[in-house]
Amino acid sequence: MGLLQPPLHGVHDARGAKFTEFGGWDMPVEFDSIRTEHDSVRETAGIFDVSHMGEITVSGPDAEALMQRLTSNDVTALSPGDAQYSMITNDDGVILDDTVVYRLPEDVDGDYLFIPNAGHDEQMERRWKQHRDEWDLDATIENVTADWAMFALQGPEAEDLLIEAVDDHTPDEPTLVQNLRKFTATTVSFDGAQCIVARTGYTGEDGFEILAPWDDAEAVWSLFDAQPCGLGARDTLRMEMGFLLSGQDFNAEENPRTPYETGLSFTVKLDTDFIGRDALEAQQAEGVAEKFVGFQLVERGVPRHGYDITNTDEEHIGTVTSGTMSPTLGEPIGLGYVPVSYAEPETTIHVLVRGKPKKAVIKSLPFNQ
Repeated sequence: MGLLQPPLHGVHDARGAKFTEFGGWDMPVEFDSIRTEHDSVRETAGIFDVSHMGEITVSGPDAEALMQRLTSNDVTALSPGDAQYSMITNDDGVILDDTVVYRLPEDVDGDYLFIPNAGHDEQMERRWKQHRDEWDLDATIENVTADWAMFALQGPEAEDLLIEAVDDHTPDEPTLVQNLRKFTATTVSFDGAQCIVARTGYTGEDGFEILAPWDDAEAVWSLFDAQPCGLGARDTLRMEMGFLLSGQDFNAEENPRTPYETGLSFTVKLDTDFIGRDALEAQQAEGVAEKFVGFQLVERGVPRHGYDITNTDEEHIGTVTSGTMSPTLGEPIGLGYVPVSYAEPETTIHVLVRGKPKKAVIKSLPFNQ
């Protein structure tokens, strides 16, 4: 089976993008250079094609009950147009995926939309349908990944660019964008295409994520005069913020982790009844053995996924989950899990770079403060 392609694959190819496989999709990894794209997002604005992300809608009388039992946050706190970051956990409290849950604006069909990571949409569709049937709930679940393109416009100038691109036949629409709070969504039109716009993102900068009808993707994308960015810049930007990457910083099979280990306890609402709740309540009471940390190398070298972490006695204490040379800081940085006794900022550790121990220190996240 060949790789899936975003609707703008040909447009990106003509622009000179380099591509990589990610979650079963053939996605642009770099247009000009990772450094150029990274700096554009930090200093002006960049736009990412993230159409490989999944989209699943949940509707009906029991939609709220189903979402509440399958995600770790409290969906009853959401009003129409609100969004929240949440976790999908198994019975052991292990993260299967992280996601953003939207209570859809009232002018959009459906009650909830959630965004599984690339390649996880079919798995989550099955999980939702299986538990709906098992619990005899009345909810309609639709995998609409092939219906929507998704773009992320990120950076200090993102709001101005978005307002400039919004159709002006509805005078309220620019104001809707301007007044959009963090983690809220609304609907506006671009070139006649009705889109869902949310003030969310994965870079640490102000910005927006835009869901555009698949067939209107090229028209909407072309409205934004911003640096096109690939997955390479997305990775360096999110690492500077200490944001997790599904499958790399946690993996239910190869590196099972709970929200408490990842430092994302705010996504766990123990006063709700969700799969994994009891295990997480026990872990909260007992405490975790390891924590997700950021570190900075103070000796020459660049940490990479899979490198060993040792203490100063050369004893193995962990593994690097993500690492890069930070374009903003000009320093080698990394992420990984270490025992809690090594997790305090400024603790000295070592990272084995090509088999040689390199001194590093634990840093508070985000790196880019």
